[in-house]
Amino acid sequence: MHATREIYWNVNHALIWVMYLFAFIALAACAWGFWRRLPMYRQGKEPLDRLDRLPERVRHFLKGMFSQVKVLRVPVPGMLHAFFYWGFLLLFIGTLLIMLQADFTAPLFHRVFLQGNFYRGYSLVLDLAGLVAIVMLGGLLVRRWFVKPKGLPTSGDDYLAHALLFAILVTGFVVEGLRMASTEIGINPELARWSPVGGLFGQLFVGMDWGRISLTHKALWWGHLFLALSFIVAIPFTKLRHLFTTPVNYLFTDLRPKGSIATINLEDEGAEQFGVAKVEHFSWKDLYDPDACTLCKRCQDRCPAWNTEKPLSPMKVVLQIGEVAAATPQADLCRTVTEDVLWDCTTCRACQEICPAEIEHVNKILEMRRNLALMEGSFPGDEVRVAMANYEVNGNPFGMAYAERGAWADGLDVAVMEKGAAVDVLYFVGCYASFDRRNQEVARAFVKLCTAAGVRVGILGKEEKCCGEPPRKLGNEYLYQGMAQENIEKIKGYGVPRVVTTCPHCFNTLARDYRDLGFDIPVEHYTTFLHDLVQQGRLKLKAEPFACTYHDSCYIGRYMDIFQEPRELLGRAGGSITEMGASRLESFCCGAGGGRILAEEKRGTRINVARVQMAQETAAPMLVSNCPFCLTMFEDGIKTGGAEGSVAARDLAEILAERIA
Repeated sequence: MHATREIYWNVNHALIWVMYLFAFIALAACAWGFWRRLPMYRQGKEPLDRLDRLPERVRHFLKGMFSQVKVLRVPVPGMLHAFFYWGFLLLFIGTLLIMLQADFTAPLFHRVFLQGNFYRGYSLVLDLAGLVAIVMLGGLLVRRWFVKPKGLPTSGDDYLAHALLFAILVTGFVVEGLRMASTEIGINPELARWSPVGGLFGQLFVGMDWGRISLTHKALWWGHLFLALSFIVAIPFTKLRHLFTTPVNYLFTDLRPKGSIATINLEDEGAEQFGVAKVEHFSWKDLYDPDACTLCKRCQDRCPAWNTEKPLSPMKVVLQIGEVAAATPQADLCRTVTEDVLWDCTTCRACQEICPAEIEHVNKILEMRRNLALMEGSFPGDEVRVAMANYEVNGNPFGMAYAERGAWADGLDVAVMEKGAAVDVLYFVGCYASFDRRNQEVARAFVKLCTAAGVRVGILGKEEKCCGEPPRKLGNEYLYQGMAQENIEKIKGYGVPRVVTTCPHCFNTLARDYRDLGFDIPVEHYTTFLHDLVQQGRLKLKAEPFACTYHDSCYIGRYMDIFQEPRELLGRAGGSITEMGASRLESFCCGAGGGRILAEEKRGTRINVARVQMAQETAAPMLVSNCPFCLTMFEDGIKTGGAEGSVAARDLAEILAERIA
C-alpha cells in the first residue's frame, strides 16, 4: 500500500478556517505581548549597535540555536534541556511541513512530498523526537519538583510551562494513536511500523467502535490544537518568553574581545552622567537581557562571591534591572542592587562564560560602579581610597616612589629604556612585580628565562605607571585614562616591537583596552611568549619531576582563552598536574579581580581561602599560577586558611627558571 496519510484525517475540512482563525489570534496575541515590551527596552538611551558584522552574528545565532553548546556545559540538566529542545524543534518543523503541503504545494502546485520513503522517515523521526521530548521533559520535571536544586527559583510560570508542554506532547501521541487504530494497525502494518510510539498508543484503541474513535479523535484533535495555541499565547507573558528572547540574544552578542568595556569620553563637556544610575543610562541590550534570562541560576552557581556567602548573585542583579525597568524606571539602581553587591564582583566572567542566554552581567556591574566612583565618589573602603590617592601621586597603589620601580632588576641583563635602545621586547612589569618582594622573584625569573633564550629585554623603570586596570574596574575611569595615556606615550615613543607582561591584568588592559586610546603595539603574556621560545628551541628546559596543580587565572583563561600553553610548559619542566575540580573555563577565581586586590574582604569566607582548599583537595604539594594577583592571594590564603606545610604557591616562571638547561 502507498506510504502516506490523509492530512486533517477525521476533521471536517470546512472547519479548517476556524483553526487558522484561532492560530492567527494566538500569533497576534503573542506578537502583541512582545510588542508591549519594546518601550521598556527603549528606555535605554546609551547608543549601541548590535547588528554590525551581520554575517558573523547570524553564524553565531545559528550555532547557538542548533548546537545548544552552552546549554550542554552543565551535563545532566544541559542534556535534558538540549534533547528536549531538539525533540520539540523537530516536531515544530514536522508541523510546518504538514502546513506547507496542505496549504501551499498541494493546492497550488499539486505536489505532495509527504509520501513514500520520505514519509516513512518523516514518521519515524517525529515519533522518536516526540518520545525523546517526553522523556527529557519528565527528567526536567523530576529535577525541578523532586531533586529541587538549591537556589533554583520556581514559580507559577514553571507549573504552567511544564503542564502545557506535557499535555501537548501526550495529546499529540494519543491523536496519532487514534488515527493509526483506524487507518494503519491491522490495515497497513508495514506503514504502522514507522510510527512505533504512535502505534503503541494506537493499540489502546484497537477494537473500539468507529463512532467512539471518531468522536474521541475530534475532541482531542481540537484539544491538542488549543493547547498548542495557548502555549503560543503564554510565551511573551511568562518566562516562556526565553524561547524567543534567548536565541535572539545570540544575534545581539558582543563581538568585541572578551572583557571589552566602553571607553568614556572624559573630554565631553556636555556630559551630565558617567556610568549608570538609572535604567535610562543603560543601553537597550542591557534592558533586553533580563527578558532573555532563563532563571537557570548557572551564573549564580559559578559566582565566587555567591559561593563564599556574599550577597552578589549575577542572576538577581540582571533580574533586578529588569524589574526596575518594568516598574520603577526612575529608581536609583545602585541603591536597588545595593553597593555591597556591586563591590563584591571580581569580574571573573564565570557568569558570562556559563550563561546559555548570552547575558552580559559584568559590564552592567562595572557601569554602575562607574556611577558610584565618578558621580558619587564612593569606593568599597578607606583602604581603596588610600590606594586611589597613591595612584594619583605615585602611579602605584603602595605609595612607593617612582625611582624605586626598577630597583628589582639590579644585577640583571635588562635595559632601562632610552631613545635608540636595542631591545627585542619591552617588559611591562606592573605594580606587584615592581614593588612586592614575592612577585619581584617572578620578574627576575622571567628575565633570566629571556636571557637564556637570547632575548633582549627592556623596561621603562621609573617611567612606568600602573596600567590602570584596578582603578578602572573599580569605576575610576578618569584615573585609568590618565595613567594609560602616559604609558602609551612612553611605550610608543621608544618604538619597541613587542610588549610582554607577567600580569594577566596588564596583558588584558594593554592588549585590548589600550586599543581604544590609540595603542597598536603587539602585547603578549609571558606564558605564550615563553611557550613559543620553547617550541622554537631557543629556550631549553630540563625535566625534573614534580607534582602540582595548576590554577587558571581568570584573565589568562576566561578572558584570553589561554589554557593549554601553561600546562604544556609545566609538562616540559617535568610537572605532573592534578587538576582541581574547577579548572579551565570552570576555574574558580582567586578573589583579586575587579580591583578587589585593593579592598578588604569583609563578608563571608575569603575567596582565596576557598580556592586554596580546592588545591588542597588534589593533595598536590604545589599550587602553580601565572598571575601576580593570584600568587599574592594564594600566599595569603595559605596562611589565613592554615594550609602552610600542605601546599605552596609558586609562579610558572619560577619553576621554569629553576629548570633552564
